[in-house]
Amino acid sequence: MITPIENAEDLAGQTEISYGTLESGSTMTFFRDSMIETYKKMWRFMENKKPSVFVPTYEEGIQRVLEGNYAFLMESTMLDYIVQRDCNLTQIGGLLDSKGYGIATPMGSPWRDKISLAILELQERGEIQMLYDKWWKNPGDTCTRNEKGKESKANALGVDNIGGVFVVLLCGLAVAVIVAIFEFCYNSKRNTQAELRAIPVPHQSLCAEMTEELCFALKCRGSRQRPALKRQCSKCIPGTTYVPAGLELPPHPPSNGLHSQRGSLGVPMELPPHLQHHLHPPMVHPDYDST
Repeated sequence: MITPIENAEDLAGQTEISYGTLESGSTMTFFRDSMIETYKKMWRFMENKKPSVFVPTYEEGIQRVLEGNYAFLMESTMLDYIVQRDCNLTQIGGLLDSKGYGIATPMGSPWRDKISLAILELQERGEIQMLYDKWWKNPGDTCTRNEKGKESKANALGVDNIGGVFVVLLCGLAVAVIVAIFEFCYNSKRNTQAELRAIPVPHQSLCAEMTEELCFALKCRGSRQRPALKRQCSKCIPGTTYVPAGLELPPHPPSNGLHSQRGSLGVPMELPPHLQHHLHPPMVHPDYDST
């Protein structure tokens, strides 16, 4: 069974069908000077094939193709023209190389720039493509082809073809879920530790903290405060006063118009004379002998 030939790689991988080019033409030069391994392999085959696969004219090359077991490598412009007019011939694969045509002028000729600008204007207006369609694809000169063969080559993609995309997607989703769970547990533990460092009050366990965090996230009420911060603020005692350690206040009612045994932090207060020595100890003079 002969494997169908779809491109140059398929042609180079078999030996039952010979292939050649126009002798001393640009296509032959391309294969001879190419550094691509596939084309180098094809050149070695053509160079060593006996009888010779090179032909002196296009007509002889086309005739060898019609006789069978021969593929003729030629320039795309001539190939399109011939294939459009002979339904027994077909083109296999795409372009092997891309080159443009140019109009030669003498060195320093003033016509070079004018011709280049004229060609660019023709390309921009689409006139070159119109001329190509007129002379290469004229319905009166071309044959009617059955395009079903080309359409049947388009196969539907199955699960085997695109299964890798879904595998990558599922792996990414699994990694995202694992990272989200880890971040949720880490934040819950951090909130519990922050609550312990704030005020020594009974705190919740890690499981209870995680449950409250989850409920808070599902409610989505738009609050920017975390549950742990709300509990800390609710357990703060507003207006708490401060009494210095080691200072014992008398049990009798305050005198000199004082209305409280303790003053608020940062507010000066007047103490009775018998308590002032606790705050201002007497100075000892250097000449005074305490003994």
